[in-house]
Order: sequence, then structure tokens, then C-alpha cells
Amino acid sequence: MNLVISFGILLAFALVLFCVIKWWNVRCIGVTPVPLFTFIAILFTSGLDVGLIMFPLAFDFPLYADTAAEPAYAFTNPLALEFGFWGFLIWAFYFLTSFYFCVIEPRVKFFEIPAVRILNNIVIIATCAFTASLFLIYMPYYIPEIGDGESVVATFYVIVFAVILAAAYSSTDIKFVKVLSLSSTFLFLGLIALLWINAKMGLGEFGSSISNIGGYFANIHKFVLPLTEYHEFYLFWWFAWSIMIGQFTSRFVGGLKTWQLLAALLIFPSIPLAIWFAVLYHYYLNELTTVGLMNIAMVVVGITFVINSLDSLIRLYTDNLNLTTKRFGKVAYIAGNVAVLFGLTLLFQSQWLQIQWIGAIVILIYLACVFYILATKRSEVAAINSSPEENELDFGKIENVH
Repeated sequence: MNLVISFGILLAFALVLFCVIKWWNVRCIGVTPVPLFTFIAILFTSGLDVGLIMFPLAFDFPLYADTAAEPAYAFTNPLALEFGFWGFLIWAFYFLTSFYFCVIEPRVKFFEIPAVRILNNIVIIATCAFTASLFLIYMPYYIPEIGDGESVVATFYVIVFAVILAAAYSSTDIKFVKVLSLSSTFLFLGLIALLWINAKMGLGEFGSSISNIGGYFANIHKFVLPLTEYHEFYLFWWFAWSIMIGQFTSRFVGGLKTWQLLAALLIFPSIPLAIWFAVLYHYYLNELTTVGLMNIAMVVVGITFVINSLDSLIRLYTDNLNLTTKRFGKVAYIAGNVAVLFGLTLLFQSQWLQIQWIGAIVILIYLACVFYILATKRSEVAAINSSPEENELDFGKIENVH
């Protein structure tokens, strides 16, 4: 699988460079453009999940610090490694897919090919379930008051079922998705502030912690290809998300030029990530506990992130497959989505399914799309010099109103 992910990464970054160079000043406009802050909030909360909350303290920092067991991590510090697995360069995947669905796909319509549409939506559904399964698997470590602190007990299945139910309901109206994205962003910022205050962390201590991220930028080239099997897992995970997040968030792009879209996606999400990881790293280095209120707050934000991720993706695949509330009614729509996603969640939890398989399928879709364009749509793509005309016209009307 290492060769597969390495090929996929190099292909993706080559396509990023091509798109930025060729369409540097093209204004990117989605079908329902929103202000930049709202766009970043939707992208951030849809493109990240509960792993951001649950992984660093309990699993990642100790793993990266144990360089005797994993010498591949010895070149920098655990905070730089965590940031490298979640931040900055890796968001170029989302730029690529957001730009593609905003500017290129309306002319190419590759994802409207029946086989591609079905395969892409299988990927979306499976990745939704994987997100829920991660939440299920790691809840015992963050709610040790339930069960023995290690095993998944019946209560956790009930919580995950309720989360999927809430996400299915939220997906019935796009306004819920937007409101939840903004709410999740503010909750996450509030969680950072809460942990900061609880740690009695001064600006000097924060500065000392966050300065460790310099180890990422000094070694950024080392994060391109997988360092270890665990890093490989993360990269497959990002690939699995990339097409669906681009497809969903592209509709909200509000007039950024291509280079601005790339800069926005690399920089803006990385700022709260850097602050979050720096605060958690302070907890790790000083062996501060999060037991009690802090854990509860982290679980609440984690639940919000899961609902936010799932409702965006449920909305996407149901729209793609015309499995809408208008066609089936709200009750049948919600029941069907909950049944499918909860069933697949159990399969991931039992390891019958693996995210690496989903990521590999996404790489295959990338490659097939490139070949399809080269074989049948080369001249149409070469002639692109703007977003779709209808999006330009609609955006012009919005600008005139304001």
C-alpha cells in the first residue's frame, strides 16, 4: 500500500501545481457563494473530525515521543509531527478538489458518469461510517466514567446511534449544515480557551510550546511521503475525505482567485490547528490531566464535529443519488441513512472494512479523471478562463445587491 499512497500523493501535488500555474488568477465561484469566514468554517468543521480532539493527547504525542520504538520520528518533536499530520501542506488536497468541482467539473462532468457517480458515493457513505466508528472506538478513553475505561460498552453504541440520527436530521436542510458549521467553529475556539485557562498557561509558556511547530516547516519535505505505517494511515484517511469535501465545499467558494483559494486553505485552517496542538502539547509535557470537566468538554466538541462532518456528507451523497426528503419524505430519509451508516460503522469497528481501501479507491478515481480529461475533454479544459458563466452571473447579482 505504500507504493499506492506515494503515487497518489505525488499525483495530487503535481495536479495542484498545474492548476495554480495555469489558472493563477481565475476567480473561483461556487453555486451558493458565502463570505470567506463562513466558507472556512464550513471547510474546517466538515473536513476535520473527532480524531482532531481525541488523538493527540491519548495516542499521538506518546507515540511520536517514543523514538526508540519509532526512530522515523526522531528528526523533530511530537508537536511538529502532529501538526504535519493534520495541517498546512495536507490541505492542498482539499484545494485541488474544491477548485476542480468549482471550475473544471461543470465543463467535464466526469462525476456524472453513472459508474463514477455510484463509486464516488460508495466512498462517501463508507467514509461517513469510518468517522462514526473512530468516535465509537475511542470514546472509552475520554469517558472512563462509563464502563471500564477501555472497552466499548452498550452505552457507547447508543451515543453513536444518536449522533448519526442527529446528523441525518441536520442534513435535511442546508441551513442546518451552515449554522452547525459556524457553531462548531466557535465551540472549538471556546474549547481551546477553556483548556488554556484550566492549564493556567501564560503567553510565554504558549510561545514556548507553539515554537515547536517550527520543526515542521524546517522539515516540510519529509512529510510529503509516508514516514511510517501510521503516517500512511493518516494519508489514506485524507485521500478518502478529499473528493467528497471538495465536492461539498466548492459550492460555497465566494470569488477567491485560484492562488487566494490555495493560500486560504493552507493558512486559515492551520492557525486554529497550531494553537490547539500547542495547548495540548503543553498538557502533555507538563503531565496535566484532562479528567473531569475538560474531558466532558472535549467529548461535546468531538460529538459536534462528528455530527457536522456526517451531516455534510449525508447531504452530499443523498443529493448526488437523488435520495432526498422531497422524494422519500423526511422519516424514510432519516431512517434509511441511519440504518446504512450505523451498519457500516459496526463493520469498520470490527475491522471488516479499512480506510486504506477507501483511500486507494479515491486515488484510482483521481487517475481515471485525469485520463478521461486527456482522452475526451482536453480542449474544453484548456480553454477554461473563468468559473461557470451561470455562477459568475449569480455572484455578480449578489455583489450588486451588497
